Amino acid sequence: MQSQRKIRILIAKPGLDSHDRGAKIVARALRDAGMEVIYTGLRQTPEQIVETALQEDVDVIGLSILSGAHRTLFPRIMELLKQKDLTDMMVFAGGIIPEEDIPEMKKLGIKEIFGPGTRTDTIVQFVFDNIPKRP
Repeated sequence: MQSQRKIRILIAKPGLDSHDRGAKIVARALRDAGMEVIYTGLRQTPEQIVETALQEDVDVIGLSILSGAHRTLFPRIMELLKQKDLTDMMVFAGGIIPEEDIPEMKKLGIKEIFGPGTRTDTIVQFVFDNIPKRP
């Protein structure tokens, strides 16, 4: 019997943000739901995040940001994904992102934004419901 490939997800902390409790909680919830989770650690550049996503052959990137630099870092990450022809990779984000910035982030291609207090089971279900199909 052939086993199905596990969902591979990268949880990344872009920029100078030094608080990662929420990212670690989300990473654990995704892992406990049966996904393979790679956590980048703190202070990652957009280039490091995209290179890790490429090297690890992930299906999904989850970005966590609290620093307010999402309007600078997220567009760069999405542009690098396009340059590397990784546009089939689903990206979601969480953290402190003002409501008025969410439409702009979604126009970049970020599939969903999760704010403070979002239940981990909501994020897990979102990933299962929206994971891109792979051959």
